[in-house]
Amino acid sequence: MKIRKAIIPAAGFGTRVLPATKNIPKEMLPIVDKPTIQYIVEEAVAAGITDILIITGRGKGIMEDYFDYNPELEYALEKSGKDEMLRQVRGIADLADISFIRQKEMKGLGHAVLKAKSFVGDEPFAILFGDGVIDCDGTPAIKQLIDAYGEYGEGVLGVKKVPEEDIHKYGSLKVENIHDNVFKCTDMIEKPKTVEEAFSLYSITDRVVLPPSIFEILERTKPGAGGEIQLTDAMKEIAVTKGMTAVEMDGNRFDMGNKFGILQANIIMGLKHPETKEQLKEYIKNLANEL
Repeated sequence: MKIRKAIIPAAGFGTRVLPATKNIPKEMLPIVDKPTIQYIVEEAVAAGITDILIITGRGKGIMEDYFDYNPELEYALEKSGKDEMLRQVRGIADLADISFIRQKEMKGLGHAVLKAKSFVGDEPFAILFGDGVIDCDGTPAIKQLIDAYGEYGEGVLGVKKVPEEDIHKYGSLKVENIHDNVFKCTDMIEKPKTVEEAFSLYSITDRVVLPPSIFEILERTKPGAGGEIQLTDAMKEIAVTKGMTAVEMDGNRFDMGNKFGILQANIIMGLKHPETKEQLKEYIKNLANEL
């Protein structure tokens, strides 16, 4: 079955990058000349997604405005003959069929995903976390998972290895290699307290593809870590009973909810951007001589 719908949970407070996120959603923090959320939407569109639901929270209406038309700006650009800028601005609103819903209470990622039940209906769907940008020169990260879903079914987790000292910050997966970068996942634990409690250093990283049965599981999932409804707890049921597929994704991952991740993203993407790459490269070379 073709996967045509995606949800982007983007309701969090962004506390790790305060004070910038006091009034600006972390999903709107720029990477060179585009906000984080646009990179994520463009990844979904490049993977064949046509319908996107962005789950927001209080104070995040700016995202709705961003993906809407701006007649005044467009008129000014057209009048001044800035045709390329006009094309870019208009193209943002036409990327996909994008809708929004608000998570009125911060009850966890599982609670946020459950808000998308009527949007998804009875078909598999993709989730792209709103603070994770994955830059791939080849196949988009979420497309790597969609392809695996078509081959293996059930559910697919995008994974990366994390440092041993950081595993307590993430979910840990029990995995068995199938071939190359593809694994069978049969269990998982959210934020293990010790390394010994962890199944492995493989953790879910910003992208998953799930069957619609996840909603029935979420509806009866009790609050877990942090007193929140954890998506990991619901996915664990599928992993234990049916098994899931885990794909170690190709691409550079930037955590845009982290100060250093924001710096990394702007440097790497700045070195790729045609308008900034040469100037930035020269600047870095000169700066390195001073360090």
